[in-house]
This record gives sequence, C-alpha cells and structure tokens, in this order.
Amino acid sequence: MKILSVVEATNVNAVAKLVLDFYRTADEVSRAQDNLPTIKGSIVTFDRAASDASPNDFIAAVHAAGIDLDIIPERGPFDLSVIPALKNVVSKRQPEIIVTNSVKSHFVMWRSRLWKKYPWVAFHHGYTTTDRKMRLYNRFDRFSLPRADLVVTVCNAFARELTTVARLRPEKLRVQHNSIRAAPPAAVADVRAWQERLGISNDQQVILSIGRLSKEKAHAELIEALRLLCAANPDLNVKLLIVGDGAERDALKAAVQAQGIAERVAFAGQVKDVQPFYAMADVFVLPSHSEGSPNVLLEAMAARVPVVATSVAGIPEIVENEKSALLVPVSDPAALAAAIKRALKNSDLTERLSEEAAAVLATNHTAEKYVDALIKIYEEAISRNPGATQ
Repeated sequence: MKILSVVEATNVNAVAKLVLDFYRTADEVSRAQDNLPTIKGSIVTFDRAASDASPNDFIAAVHAAGIDLDIIPERGPFDLSVIPALKNVVSKRQPEIIVTNSVKSHFVMWRSRLWKKYPWVAFHHGYTTTDRKMRLYNRFDRFSLPRADLVVTVCNAFARELTTVARLRPEKLRVQHNSIRAAPPAAVADVRAWQERLGISNDQQVILSIGRLSKEKAHAELIEALRLLCAANPDLNVKLLIVGDGAERDALKAAVQAQGIAERVAFAGQVKDVQPFYAMADVFVLPSHSEGSPNVLLEAMAARVPVVATSVAGIPEIVENEKSALLVPVSDPAALAAAIKRALKNSDLTERLSEEAAAVLATNHTAEKYVDALIKIYEEAISRNPGATQ
C-alpha cells in the first residue's frame, strides 16, 4: 500500500510522532505477519526556511527514520503556490491514498482537487483557537473535510462536534484513539541532572504537567490548585513541574510570582526527551479544557505515573474515574487540588490506578493495534473511491 502523508510540523510534535511511529510499526508488523500489506510510505511537508543549511527537527527525524520525504517551500501561512507543488509531488509519488493531518493540509488537499483522483483520508486531532490564523484555518474544515473519503478523529466527542462544525455525515467518520510505543526508561544521570537544574530535592514530591502553554491547557487553573493545596496542607513538600512552551509562558510565570508560590513551581521549557520528568513524577496532572486522545496521558500511563485529569472530551473515553485515573470537573481548581492531594497521600490508591492504567494501555492503545486499525480504514477509503487512478 503506497501512502503519502501530508504533515505540517517543524518539530516532532504529537501528530508528527504518530505518523513516524505508524510507519515504523507498520514496517515491523508487516515483516512479522504475512496477512498485512507491506506499507510504502512517504511524507510531504511545507517549510518556510527551506533555504537554510540545517533542517528543522521534524525533517531531520524523517530523514533519520529512512522515510522518503518531499519538502515544499512556502512563503507564509496563505501561500497558494504550495498547491501546484503538492500536485507535482503526488504525480511523482503516485500514491494509492493520500493522508492529511491538519486543518491547513486538509484545505490544500481540497483546493488541489486531488481528491477527485486519489482516495483521501483526513485526520482530525481537535481544534485550537490560539490566534486569529488558527481560528480562520478551523473554519476551512467545513469546506474541505466533506470532500474526504473518510475522516478519522481521535475521540467520539470530536466526532459529534464535526457533524455540526464541518457538516460531516456520520457515515464518513471513524474514531481511532491514539497509541503509544514504549519508550526506554530515562537514565538515572539524566534524571539527576534535571533535578539539580530545576532545584528539585530528593525528598520533594513532584506534580508533573506536560503540554503546550496555551489557554485551553489550563495551566493557570493548575497553578491556582497548587496554591490551594499548599495553603491547606503546609506539611506537603511538593513542587509543580511544568514542561512545555507557548504563548502563555510569561502570564503563567507572572501568576506564580503574584501568588507567592514561585519556590513551588519549576518551568522546564520545551524539551525533546520527556522521559526523565515521568521518572521523577509522583502524579501527572492534565487540567485541560479540551483534549482528544492526548499523547501525554498515554505516556504517563505507560510510565506508571498516577493520573489526575479533567473529565473532558476524549479523556473519559480512555481512563475511568477512580479505576485508572482520578477525573475532576473542568475549571474547578478546588477539585483538582483535592484529587492531587489524594494521589500524593495515598500510595495504595496510586498503585492501583497505575496498574489499571497500564492494563488499559496494553489492551487498547498499542502501536500494533493502531497500525492494524488504520490499515483497515485506508483499505475502506480506497474501496470507496474505485474510480481513482494511480
């Protein structure tokens, strides 16, 4: 099966990682199982710095994975010259199916009219409203997604949203939660180095949060929950570790200072390897207002770190309250603080949550099951477009 994946990324973000892991796992699985087709994958991406000597992190990762790559230079976010360039790439690669992975890629695919000739699967990972450009991109989906043969989204909550926002017919929608490949454990030296760098002592309990620093991730509410937790429990020796970067960074640092808890919070910034942070964490917290099938949740489950999260969108489709995680209402710092306290003070509870979460992961979210599910979806999309010519 010849697949062309259109990926917009400058680093190995969650979407880019899923695409790279899919091709890696598909190759491993097809070698081990005769009943699965051999996947011949290639990737096309857009690059505004294509003339620079050094490639961005995503391009470097694709090269390191040995995957065929085409790079389309672009001059800005609305550079329509990428459309004929994409047509040229498709003509060269002659895929059996084209897979797009973000709002902009969906729009470019729609405008190119390549969907008239090639089967098309569009992935929907959720909407963000971080700036005017993204809000405009999101509106494009109502024009582009209905033209796809199938649309894959990461949770049932998003599928319901797409029937209204993008006017998609339910029969075109498929729900597939994300998967995860097991990561090697962090080296002890790396964990210690980060502890020293961030001022985390061995006797401190670590509350970990990983994600983009944007409003919908609700780090401000997590900081307020920490303030409430420390005020009510002065005996707790805890530190909140926030890993990631984004538009809200300065506002969050200002909030920490204003609330007088600067010594209780450490900002690690954007990092490539998050495994050392899971290794030092006592509880992982995901306070978001909206999530689909968050990779960080799956990573915490794989690392056997107990999870406290908001019960929003796709999260309760993955973990069950009081069984594999502690789930709280959205925008409720007091409830968040209470759940974090339970996780920090009850080792029997957290051991049970972690064990059950690991079992859920092994049953529902392995990379092998993900590959098998996507191949079936791709085969269905190809069968829905029998007039396509390659």
